Amino acid sequence: MHFPIRGGVFGRAVGYVYAVDGVDFAVRAGETMGLVGESGCGKTTVGRCILRLTEPTDGDVIFEGKNIMDLKPNEMTKARAKMQIVFQDPYASLNPRWTIKDIVGESLLLNKIASGETLRRKVLDLLTLVGLSEDHMNRFPHEFSGGQRQRIGVARALASTPDFIVLDEPTSSLDVSVQAQTLNLLKTLQANLKLTYLFISHNLSVIKHVSDRIAVMYLGKIAEVGPRDELFKKQLHPYTQALFMAIPIPDPTYHRRRVVLKGDVPSPANPPTGCRFHPRCPIAIEKCSKEEPELIEYGSSGHMAACHLAGQQI
Repeated sequence: MHFPIRGGVFGRAVGYVYAVDGVDFAVRAGETMGLVGESGCGKTTVGRCILRLTEPTDGDVIFEGKNIMDLKPNEMTKARAKMQIVFQDPYASLNPRWTIKDIVGESLLLNKIASGETLRRKVLDLLTLVGLSEDHMNRFPHEFSGGQRQRIGVARALASTPDFIVLDEPTSSLDVSVQAQTLNLLKTLQANLKLTYLFISHNLSVIKHVSDRIAVMYLGKIAEVGPRDELFKKQLHPYTQALFMAIPIPDPTYHRRRVVLKGDVPSPANPPTGCRFHPRCPIAIEKCSKEEPELIEYGSSGHMAACHLAGQQI
């Protein structure tokens, strides 16, 4: 996904922001794939491109054997019933003029699943599923807390009985206690409804709690991907190592080595040549600035890294 930078009298493209550039990964049915990285690395854009909420500049999105990039608008509407999203901001993602019944029931009407009294019963079932009650149906979003709004967002995503849901930092704006409730709710729904999640977050503690596999992004590219337990045990990419060293440990007596990365994240409008992490990498060599590393598997567990010095400790 390359966003044009427009300038001049006629608004011509004078450059591009390379928000997502050559990202390639798979999410297996029934698993939770965690997508993690610093703010601005392209995580949310990946999730939106998968659902075509943002039309990608190029590339393919294969869902259940079909390339959804080839679908026409009416075909995409039908396909999107099986692909849903829970947005990051529970305050901005709900229409303030609609009641909760209208918000959750919109997908049921659009996909001709239910109407009338049947729609009301289905909305009530969905609200009950996420821990809300019949009293909430005719209220408006401003009458709810952040945690309740996020539950409404989850109910809306479940309305069309999807197989795959993009969870875009669904707990980042919630209190810690409410975060735990929301995460437990999502895990229970996944087990009961056999859902597949792409869980986007910058919080590695949350990612560890919910994910089966984890992909790490840096400046629009995948730096490393692998099984959760293996990735937490050993990180192959220097950026992943630095990221994991920053995880806070709730023990004031425990001391560990930390590496603080120097410099700022380069602009995605003018990314470095070669490996995009090399200007900040403590162990970079000349090859890193000239040749872009490929995402290569190390071992037989699907642990992959895009680094010329994979496995070396920073």
